[in-house]
Amino acid sequence: MKTTDESVIESVVVAMDGPEKDIFPFIPCLVQDLWEFGTDAELVMQLIYQHQKDYSKLKILDLGCGKGPVSIKLAKKFNCHCWGIDAVEEFIHYARKKAEEYQVSELCHFVVGDIREEIKNLHKFDIVILGAIGPVLGDYYTTLEIISKSLNKRGMVIIDDAYMDNGDDISSPLILKKSEILKQISNAGMSIIQELVMDKEYIEKSNDYIFKNIKKRAGELENKYPDKKSLFQNYIKAQEEENKSLETRLTCSVMLIGTS
Repeated sequence: MKTTDESVIESVVVAMDGPEKDIFPFIPCLVQDLWEFGTDAELVMQLIYQHQKDYSKLKILDLGCGKGPVSIKLAKKFNCHCWGIDAVEEFIHYARKKAEEYQVSELCHFVVGDIREEIKNLHKFDIVILGAIGPVLGDYYTTLEIISKSLNKRGMVIIDDAYMDNGDDISSPLILKKSEILKQISNAGMSIIQELVMDKEYIEKSNDYIFKNIKKRAGELENKYPDKKSLFQNYIKAQEEENKSLETRLTCSVMLIGTS
């Protein structure tokens, strides 16, 4: 991994639910068995299908695209153009290979980069997707203010995120209450057009599959780098805690956001 910018490293680690930035160079290895470890492409497809027309003319921007499953499946489904950006070089290489496999290379454009910088020069998109990457661009208000400059007049934003119910309380600056999210979205001059809440059973099943694969690779890394054993164990512990919160205390959903 060639990325050396500390802020980029920190943003990637946060998006991957890592407690320590030293895990960064090992992330490709930890998720090497996985293509999809973020947003469910099927839910994104459902929102687009219900709220867009002229699918083949859509321009979609996938920020923090990972290995590209969402962009690739959207391009295959709708025959539309998708631009994916991620800071992990290995992810982008994998995405390009997958695009070839799905025969959508001409529709999918994958770039290695810092989404906070890249988005400044990207405009006139119909849809911008932030798939389970956390507050890389800031809180909801800041994020929507930034993204709005990259949208066309009737453009929409799709955000995959988890939040607290209004009566709950979790001491984490990364987790907001639903009421605060709605307030920030409103202050940005936008509103939630539709929200798809994920079923707990589905979340558990998905988490179990992802966790088993990551834990296996973490064990291999412990054997290979015994001096970094605590680093990998801490990462696995953080994954367990994150999964527990997602499965028991938080509401996970995919939100379609547009101009009020």
